[in-house]
Amino acid sequence: SPEDDVPAALEDLADALGAPARPAAAAAAALDADAEVPEGALTPAAASALLARMQPEGAVVVDEAATTGLGYFRPSAASPRHTLLALTGGSIGMGPPLATGAALACPDRTVIDFQADGSAMYTLQALWTQAREGLHVVTLLCANRSYRILEVEQQRAGVRPGPKAASLTDLARPAVDWTLLARGMGVPASRAETTAALRDALGRALAEPGPHLIEMIL
Repeated sequence: SPEDDVPAALEDLADALGAPARPAAAAAAALDADAEVPEGALTPAAASALLARMQPEGAVVVDEAATTGLGYFRPSAASPRHTLLALTGGSIGMGPPLATGAALACPDRTVIDFQADGSAMYTLQALWTQAREGLHVVTLLCANRSYRILEVEQQRAGVRPGPKAASLTDLARPAVDWTLLARGMGVPASRAETTAALRDALGRALAEPGPHLIEMIL
């Protein structure tokens, strides 16, 4: 029932079955986590690996990174214990408001919104609420300047769009400046184009109270 402690029940079940405390998948992920994150220009894989390595104990990670976040799941199996909130249907734009709600519900926990840029266009106003309420939400904005998930779906369907149709998934003309948008909503923001820059910016954002946005140029 809604009143039951589901995590505790699962732990009791694991104990009753003699399940190992560290399953094989997590052990393999730990090996990945120990590997050096490639330096240089920021890539989706490097961004995912850094997030998995740096997220604190008890973090709430909202995943609407779409295509960028596919490399997060394996290394995050070795991350400190955390909560993962993911998209439950095909509609996009849930990330910023879901992160806002999580921070309101759990003010003692760090909330990280791993967020695609195209999806964030739908619910930008959530940043204003985060600033107004002083919520500790760190938005990692994946700026690949496109609705990449729609391009992937077109490829799966065997569709080869012409120039006009292809332009409908392009967010580069003009390029959206997320640092300016965030600051306009009252949220401190920075931009990261390299692994080192993201490491520094994420470290600061996790340590400081209140909302922050990091625009990751991918």
